[in-house]
Amino acid sequence: MFRRPLPPSRPRRACRRPAVNRSLRIRGLLALAAVALSLYIAITVPIRLGLDLSGGTQIVLETRPTATAGTDSEATDRTVEVLRGRIDALGVAEPTIARSGSNRIVVELPGVQDPTKAAEVLGRTAQLTFHQVLGTANSADDTPEPLPKRPHQHVLADEAGQLMRLQAASLTGNDVKEAAARFDQQGGAGWHVALDFQGPGRDGWAHLTGQAACHPAGDQARRVAIVLDDKIISSPQVDPSVRCGSGISGGSTQITGSFSAGEARELALLINGGALPVPVETVEQRTVGPTLGAQAIRASAWAAVLGTALTALFITAIYRLLGALATAALACYGLISYAALAALGATLTLPGLAGFVLAIGMAVDANVLVFERAREEYALRHRPTTRSSLAAGFRSAFSAIADSNITTLIAAGLLFFLASGPVRGFGVTLSIGVLASMLSALVITRALADYAAARLWVRRRPRLTGIAHTGAVRDRLARTNPQLMRHPRRWLAGSVAALVLAVSGIALRGLDFGIEFTGGRLIEYTTATPINPDQARTALADAGFPRAIVQTSGENQLTVRTHHLSNTQAGKITDTISALTRQAERLRDETIGPSLGNELRQGALIALAVALGAQLIYLAARFRWLLGTAAVAALAHDVVILIGIFAWLGKPIDGVFLAALLTVIGYSVNDSVVVFDRIRELSRHNRKAPFSRITNQALLQTLPRTINTGMGAAFILTALAVLGGDSLTDFALALLIGLAVGTYSSMFTATPLAIEIHNRTHVLHPAINSTRKT
Repeated sequence: MFRRPLPPSRPRRACRRPAVNRSLRIRGLLALAAVALSLYIAITVPIRLGLDLSGGTQIVLETRPTATAGTDSEATDRTVEVLRGRIDALGVAEPTIARSGSNRIVVELPGVQDPTKAAEVLGRTAQLTFHQVLGTANSADDTPEPLPKRPHQHVLADEAGQLMRLQAASLTGNDVKEAAARFDQQGGAGWHVALDFQGPGRDGWAHLTGQAACHPAGDQARRVAIVLDDKIISSPQVDPSVRCGSGISGGSTQITGSFSAGEARELALLINGGALPVPVETVEQRTVGPTLGAQAIRASAWAAVLGTALTALFITAIYRLLGALATAALACYGLISYAALAALGATLTLPGLAGFVLAIGMAVDANVLVFERAREEYALRHRPTTRSSLAAGFRSAFSAIADSNITTLIAAGLLFFLASGPVRGFGVTLSIGVLASMLSALVITRALADYAAARLWVRRRPRLTGIAHTGAVRDRLARTNPQLMRHPRRWLAGSVAALVLAVSGIALRGLDFGIEFTGGRLIEYTTATPINPDQARTALADAGFPRAIVQTSGENQLTVRTHHLSNTQAGKITDTISALTRQAERLRDETIGPSLGNELRQGALIALAVALGAQLIYLAARFRWLLGTAAVAALAHDVVILIGIFAWLGKPIDGVFLAALLTVIGYSVNDSVVVFDRIRELSRHNRKAPFSRITNQALLQTLPRTINTGMGAAFILTALAVLGGDSLTDFALALLIGLAVGTYSSMFTATPLAIEIHNRTHVLHPAINSTRKT
């Protein structure tokens, strides 16, 4: 008997199966390793909270050039070292100090709620000088600058207010070895500061006191003036026992002047800290109370939980088993994102926390793209299987997922490089969220889906997977086959009308720029009882602040925004608000210098222009100039409309709005990328079909994905707007508006605009058909 030989197809199938199983195991091991490592990091490495979440003070100092020293990075680094010594002496727990750019220094002081003293200590140049007193001066010479006729002399007021003529400095703080605050118990002189001179300072001190000793007792010229920052802090008479010409030897002396214990310690701290290489100026100061940060964390956490739960229920109802597996992948995404932030040592700020919540909605997009493509593959295949349809869905959706996430990463990267402070932190968390969402969708979701699709009970029940049917929206579109792009100019007319309305709001209502862009001071209070804003404006006007802008935020919260104020004036505003209610507690106190405000405003415009330009370059490279131009024009359309709506609503244009605006640029382009990716695919398969027919077909095929993705993101953003608290309401509102406008513009602005551009270029240049060349 002869045994029938095996069919040739069997060995090939036997070879392919181990390869499939091997790739499945590799993805499963990668997913398991990523989750295990993330869990370990999340447990062992605590994440660092920004001051807007933990409470404290942030001070931004800017170095200023002098006639003898510039403000290069080397001078700023030396200034950082001096300031670090002063901060350590203040006793603040876990302070941070870092250089930002070539001439800025960012100081964070956790737990410090009254930054006045800290800013005073940090900002002083501590330029201690010692002068011989030449005599009294009249009011005409009342200037700390060198006298015109006596270039080596200065005039300053002594402790009693008497104007004194001083010789040029003989010694500086660099000649001082050490300063210490001491209490004289035996002599009864109270607190004083003991100074020890070093090096040439020993002889210099002896020479200075020896010259003063040559004048008779009681003569003003027998005094030595000790000057700190152009202010005489002590001008004692040289003791009668000191002989003329010999002076005080040994290099030790005392600064007396009826110091309190705190004043003596502060002066010793400044002297020991050393003179700053260059003067510094406080250009930004933010103080956030611990209660505000705790409320923001709780609100964002509830928004994340509720929004994620609603999103999970939605995608599970739409995609059934695969939707449930995608929900598990979303939980892994959250763990991976948190672990990445902790491992990188990133600081989680309030906008960053919002970016973390927002990225949950963005993570749904990749899963929806894959599942919709899998549904299409299942419907088109002959004798389809769930496993093969899923593999084809992941393969077909990869280019759209990559392009849409890269465009978002471009916007997030611009936030990191062009913004500062909390907005920069938002860019970091958004970037991490985008990368984690791709890992979640392409590795974890696929590993779970492949494992489930290989189970026998799943293969016997294909409709349980959620991809064995096309869905109600797709079925309805297939039956009706609406020609949405039959009249593209009608859609463009609607977009133009929306633009006109938005521009009218900007022109008529104007833009309410926040203090980040205008400079000034913003103080937010929580009050025991509600305060009428009109009543607060009247009270502040009577107190001498007629231009103060008063706004209510929440039931018992009040915000006062004014021009630049001193700490004394800010205290007067607090007293005025407190008089209107039983108790007023400061939740937030922000000060932005005018130079920094101008810089941030210019930086916002640059960031916006660079974002649009970067999107155009990338999209033009991926989809050729026709579709890239249409997509960027739709982005500009979204930006103008969002700004116009905020102008009509009277909402502030601040740093958080800038973060939302750039996020809209990266997020709304996702829909355009998906549509254009489908246009490119259909054009390759049918080169002779009219472009308008291809675009209409692409729009109908991607519409279910657009609806499902928009619903998933809307759940997250709505929860953030409702539960996120007053500090996140405007941010979530901007993103909700951007989501709606971006979804509309990708379908009914970018697509018809691409048709119009194609028709015009095709008529003028029949040889040019960039879409057919793709």
